[in-house]
Amino acid sequence: MTCAELVELVTAFLDGALDAETEQRFVEHLAVCDGCEIYVEQMRRTIAEVGQVEPESLSDETRDRLLRAFRTFPLD
Repeated sequence: MTCAELVELVTAFLDGALDAETEQRFVEHLAVCDGCEIYVEQMRRTIAEVGQVEPESLSDETRDRLLRAFRTFPLD
């Protein structure tokens, strides 16, 4: 599995929605790729924190900055 493939599957992995073979490949990649391991942990934390934020509490500027950050995340 490449880093780009892992990024595409991270949400399904965190939701427990991957088939057994894909999940195994995902976990094997995490075992050898520190960058992806950090990325998955950041996603876990982001999901936990964002889940507590009321959408109406974000300013337009903050929302736009967050969207730009997610759209420009480097893949490999």
